Amino acid sequence: MAAHRLSPSVNRLLFVAKNVSFQSRCSALCSNVKYTTVSNSNEKTFDKILIANRGEIACRVIKTCKKMGIQTVAVHSDVDSSAVHVKMADEALCVGPAPTNKSYLNMDAIMEAIRVTGAQAVHPGYGFLSENKEFAKRLAAEDVTFIGPDTHAIQAMGDKIESKLIAKAAKVNTIPGFDGVVKTAEDAVKIAQEIGYPVMIKASAGGGGKGMRIAWNDEETREGFRFSSLEAASSFGDDRLLIEKYIDNPRHIEIQVLADKHGNALWLNERECSIQRRNQKVVEEAPSTFLDPETRRAMGEQAVQLAKAVQYSSAGTVEFLVDSRKNFYFLEMNTRLQVEHPITECITGLDLVEQMIRVAKGYRLQHKQEDIPINGWAIESRVYAEDPYKSFGLPSIGRLSQYQEPTDLNNVRVDSGIQEGSDISIYYDPMISKLVTYGATRAEALAKMEEALDSYVIRGVTHNIPLLREIITHPRFISGDISTNFLPEVYPDGFKGYQLQREKCRELLASAAAIHVTAQLRSQRVLGNLRVSSTPVECTKWELCIELGDRCYSVEVTKSGNSFNVEVDGGRVEVKGDWNLASPLLPLTINGAQRMLQCLSRDASGNIVLQFLGTSFKVRVLSKLAAELNSFMPEKIPEDTSSILRSPMPGTVVAVSVKPGDTVAEGQEICVIEAMKMQNSLTAVRQAKVKSVHCRQGETVGEGDLLVELE
Repeated sequence: MAAHRLSPSVNRLLFVAKNVSFQSRCSALCSNVKYTTVSNSNEKTFDKILIANRGEIACRVIKTCKKMGIQTVAVHSDVDSSAVHVKMADEALCVGPAPTNKSYLNMDAIMEAIRVTGAQAVHPGYGFLSENKEFAKRLAAEDVTFIGPDTHAIQAMGDKIESKLIAKAAKVNTIPGFDGVVKTAEDAVKIAQEIGYPVMIKASAGGGGKGMRIAWNDEETREGFRFSSLEAASSFGDDRLLIEKYIDNPRHIEIQVLADKHGNALWLNERECSIQRRNQKVVEEAPSTFLDPETRRAMGEQAVQLAKAVQYSSAGTVEFLVDSRKNFYFLEMNTRLQVEHPITECITGLDLVEQMIRVAKGYRLQHKQEDIPINGWAIESRVYAEDPYKSFGLPSIGRLSQYQEPTDLNNVRVDSGIQEGSDISIYYDPMISKLVTYGATRAEALAKMEEALDSYVIRGVTHNIPLLREIITHPRFISGDISTNFLPEVYPDGFKGYQLQREKCRELLASAAAIHVTAQLRSQRVLGNLRVSSTPVECTKWELCIELGDRCYSVEVTKSGNSFNVEVDGGRVEVKGDWNLASPLLPLTINGAQRMLQCLSRDASGNIVLQFLGTSFKVRVLSKLAAELNSFMPEKIPEDTSSILRSPMPGTVVAVSVKPGDTVAEGQEICVIEAMKMQNSLTAVRQAKVKSVHCRQGETVGEGDLLVELE
């Protein structure tokens, strides 16, 4: 193992010297979080904790440890040597190369890091080794505390088959299904027919949406069995599957539980997690708009019953599916800290990481059930490096060339593990951050989320902010009319971004015109002096043409002070602003309404890309003469995509199903790409003969790479 040790004092000196600006950002963030960490000098916990994770959850754990006066050790892969969690920790050790099975899943290397640093406890975060009973056993054998439940609870709840049987015995409502391991595709078909379609095929050892497929017929069951097995083996090293009845159009609502080693257990209210794509959560909120106090109490009490049945100790989550009549069914129990735990912290005021550390040390819970409040409303948006226009989010990779979190806004919390210059790679989850907003009411939290999303600056990777903003402003979401089918129901033809109506189209065009004119006026001056010696007559009126989509709009602009009046498409729009084009954010007032725009790019040819209402729009602003001459320019012929197959995302080719000379039918699988542990089958768009294959199994491909050509 390539590992080294630095003394805590040297690490702290290096950290302070090199990362002052980063610490300032963390200090600003701490003023906005809605939970309290209480450092009790009479409660001795641990001197040093190793965090067996990376990214935002490692940073989140380190923040609480620092407040509690606990030294921290970060582990990292070679490509993460300059990661934020490494800079934050008191000590850091490399545990292997980039692939997770050689670093963050490398138990031998992590155990050696524990020995080298003398860490007394390990916080596993979520994912990786957080629910690995073998890792917990190895820690126990070395007399190192695992900050989580004991191995019995991990094993019982980590296996979906066993957990369902335990839930039944504990009188927890369960979904009808087959209580055993499905061995073959034909067995899967037989079981699915007995249960009745639709069915859910899912990994027995899984979680986080990996290894899950919905099947509505025999063919989809066979295909689902295949891909779920592959994903389960890749993500968890365990390809066992189970099948259960699929509850159509349900809500996904989970209960946060907290238990100690003395038989005490609490439920910390619920989180609504119904907005999902590919069984992975996108937007969560606490509490739920759907639950009444009686249903909330019933779900909470059943969650506690289950926790006590397995002698659970630590923070954990019991997930339920809830139908339209508020019948709820046990889905699974996650024996770890959830990604969405911040919204529970916001409405209860509890620091869940602190509670986990206290429980791991053997202390009793500090609270009774009647002490747990619901104060206000919290919403979490998962900000991903993904292209939301491809299946609601296929991974994007790249370097964050510019990055600015909206932490200057009140009641905004950003849990992240990246900074400007960080790389989003193919090796790890594409999450950029968890953006959390809080308010006394749901309406306040939603309004703050809209403002925060508009003020979030991310450059260098494609991100899903357009989708997040559309979700939280959609009338169905605002009314609380949601289910796990929200995205495919609202966007049956896929996500297309914000759809401009005539009034908003005018606002966009007027803003682009004002930015163009401002840039033109600025270009006439250098360091405050005119470029030409003669005294010019200042222009106050411009006639422009703006191309948007397949239309060209005639625009007339007049300027007065910092205000522009723009006549466009039969209407007049007033645009005001401070017009600092060097800033990534443009706070404008458009017809009296406050708007936060972002100018993503601008060039000398008049091309401007604006982020407006969350969505990026490309316009081209030209003078009338330039627009007339532009009509003589030849048009670029678009590529014929019916004869080629390009990779829609960066990833690894795990299977190639065709060879040159084969004839494929429409919809037939050509190859399978794995990206962030998810298997994606790429199919032919028409019947054709395979001309050439440009990829092979095991090869890494980038977005847009040519995979297969058809005749």
